[in-house]
Amino acid sequence: MYIVTGGAGLIGSGVIWKLNREGIDDILVVDHLGLSDKWKNLAPLSFADYMEKEVFREKLRSGAFDGRKIDGVIHMGACSATTERDASYLIDNNFDYTRELALFCEKFDIRFLYASSCATYGDGRHGYVDDEGAIEKLRPMNMYGYSKQMFDLWARRRGLFSAITGCKFSNVYGANERHKGDMRSVVCRAYEQISATGVLKLFKSYRKEYADGEQMRDFLYIKDAVDMIWYLFRHPHGAGLYNIGSGRAETWNALARAAFAALDKPVNIEYIDMPESLRDRYQYYTRAEMGKLRSLGWSREATSLDDAVGDYIRTYRLNDWYMGDECAK
Repeated sequence: MYIVTGGAGLIGSGVIWKLNREGIDDILVVDHLGLSDKWKNLAPLSFADYMEKEVFREKLRSGAFDGRKIDGVIHMGACSATTERDASYLIDNNFDYTRELALFCEKFDIRFLYASSCATYGDGRHGYVDDEGAIEKLRPMNMYGYSKQMFDLWARRRGLFSAITGCKFSNVYGANERHKGDMRSVVCRAYEQISATGVLKLFKSYRKEYADGEQMRDFLYIKDAVDMIWYLFRHPHGAGLYNIGSGRAETWNALARAAFAALDKPVNIEYIDMPESLRDRYQYYTRAEMGKLRSLGWSREATSLDDAVGDYIRTYRLNDWYMGDECAK
């Protein structure tokens, strides 16, 4: 049995999609569905059982899973809102929960892979290199990033990176993100805005070295992300902290052009003011260094921005599909 936490989220449901494609459906899905529509991400997927997060955590603490045959735990469950201000909630959800699972897997020698984040790199002054030995230098710019940093630091101090794998995700986007509200990717928003109005709104730049829309990000398509996760999970030497990104820094303008092209619409971008609350915490450049993953033998290039955005919009959004629906067409 595989346990996938956060299994109804963008990356978690993508992991289940990948497991299904590998012929695996003996999966316990853990999440908190609440009032959101993320249950729709699960509908096309195959799995053995579902459990609400708090029920799962209680059963874990009570020993209900002790001694059970578990092939691995892929822990994608977290609050991923970079604007979340409730630090106590983030500590419980992103740090304590991950620590509980890591200790359980350590005790029973179960493969454990979890979601860290490129948000731990902060403003990038120390680069974007996935080196466990240098993470003390990093200064995240928001509480979400720090909650991820806290676990990375704890795991290093406990010596767990010889056995567990942390994935420092870049800006992942894809079909199963419609439930994310304000945290939806710009690709998702681009589809919605362009379809409705023919215009895409992007933030102005407030640094003279970047023109409007020329701020840069490492964008990663969900299908590439889950391929990298599975490669690390299956690799005998895949323990440690690893960047999960495209290894490319690309502009918001390039992403916008790809979205307009996928919808066969003329490019029409409006640059708008960035909220004051974001200006001192805004990242103008991110690019994941991918040498560490490549040193394990990963040789594939991430899908190009044009092809990935095209697949996302043409395959999934225009058909109103979720990942897995394409298998039933």
